Amino acid sequence: MSIEDAKKAVGKAAADLIQNDMIVGLGTGSTANYFIEALSVRARNNLFLKAVVPSSQRSHILAKRLGLPVQELNDVPYVDITVDGADEIDPLKRMIKGGGGAHVREKILAANSREMIVIVDESKLVPAVGVGKLPVEILPYGSPATRSNLEKLGYLGKWRIQEDGSFFITENDNLIYDVVFSAPPPYPQQDHEQIRLVPGVIDTGFFFNIAGRVIVGYNNGRIEIH
Repeated sequence: MSIEDAKKAVGKAAADLIQNDMIVGLGTGSTANYFIEALSVRARNNLFLKAVVPSSQRSHILAKRLGLPVQELNDVPYVDITVDGADEIDPLKRMIKGGGGAHVREKILAANSREMIVIVDESKLVPAVGVGKLPVEILPYGSPATRSNLEKLGYLGKWRIQEDGSFFITENDNLIYDVVFSAPPPYPQQDHEQIRLVPGVIDTGFFFNIAGRVIVGYNNGRIEIH
């Protein structure tokens, strides 16, 4: 089984957990897309959804195209379950998200849901978060100074740049500064708080105490729910 097959499998497994009359939050990214597609199949086969709430324009467009009942977070009274992927997740269910640049909205949506179900293939499992880059969303206003202040604290990285050489722009019209750790930080919660205290920083891609069930797809075809 390829990584794409594993992503498809966990997307379907998560869609199978959705029940009638739910309001469902939709994550962003390739694995979340497989969930959205599987959910639309169930919705065409007598699953009734009150609404789906996307975390990005990309998820909104896909859900709308597939005929799902899209609403915005501001317009629903609650969210039963949000299903989303992760760039990294460790045994304590600490995560890094933001590879797609939608982590601030994803965090707001997940934090205001009764449960966040995380769907990942086995390549996203890490012994401790911080193996790869940590996306930090930054206001454009004063962004060079914000970056300089982060670097003074030891948080080295790069602006996220698109293929055409322009700055990557988030769902909230901000910039992404990708911090690269020399090794996974021993106290990531402290790093998260320290980074967030820098004026100009909106939020980091660290997610703590948010994940509920985690569905993992393995290359051998096995699916596990933790």
